Amino acid sequence: MKHELKMWPSFFQVAWVGKKTFEIRLNDRDFKVWDEIILLEFDPKCIEGAEYSGREIEGTITYITDYEQKPGYVVFAYDQTYRRE
Repeated sequence: MKHELKMWPSFFQVAWVGKKTFEIRLNDRDFKVWDEIILLEFDPKCIEGAEYSGREIEGTITYITDYEQKPGYVVFAYDQTYRRE
């Protein structure tokens, strides 16, 4: 399964440089280990309206848990496999 996920610029930049390798998300997509993810930099405050920057991070979910999360949420770790500017 492949999931495309929006990320706000402040969170995306930290992931871009490799310091943030996890996501906390509502599990409305039934995330599973080995699923592929595409993180898309998205700015909802853009003057011209919400838009994508074009930067993307592709990766693979390597670990997932719902421990100590709000109901319906999960934390998953991922490995980056590709970055696109």
